[in-house]
Amino acid sequence: MRWTLHGERALYESPWMDVRLADVELPDGRRFDHHLLRVRPAAGVVAVDERDRALLIWRHRFITDQWGWEIPGGRVEAGEEPAEAAARELIEETGWRAGPIRHLLDVRPSPGIHDGVHHIFRADGAVRIGEPTDVEAERIEWVPLSSVRELITEGQIGQASTMAALLYLAAGGAA
Repeated sequence: MRWTLHGERALYESPWMDVRLADVELPDGRRFDHHLLRVRPAAGVVAVDERDRALLIWRHRFITDQWGWEIPGGRVEAGEEPAEAAARELIEETGWRAGPIRHLLDVRPSPGIHDGVHHIFRADGAVRIGEPTDVEAERIEWVPLSSVRELITEGQIGQASTMAALLYLAAGGAA
């Protein structure tokens, strides 16, 4: 059963997000205002080495005040393809250049509140080319895919796109 969108208006706009108010109607005819976010797409990459380990960053997220392992990623810039953004973010956040890269999956972390999509890629290996230029991580490590479930259970992986990508790979997806 599809909702009908009668229109929406901006409440706040920035280069990062637009907070909007939508006039929606349910299939039963009820109509109400629904808050939503319009955000630019993001891209991330899981570099996997020959030992079945993923290159991850250990970082703090101030909004939730939590530390955790994440795949490198960020916003897709205007005119940039998602695969280019993923490869760029890997270099900026880790100092490693991606090996051959291919699309893995798309994650829509919270479609009930925003339209954001995270394009996730897999890189077959990576080569260290220097220090990260975007200092977001406290640590950068190759983490065995076999440890993903345990790290999630311990609360060390909680970011939705990272979790989806690593569980997909650990289950044998896109090998």
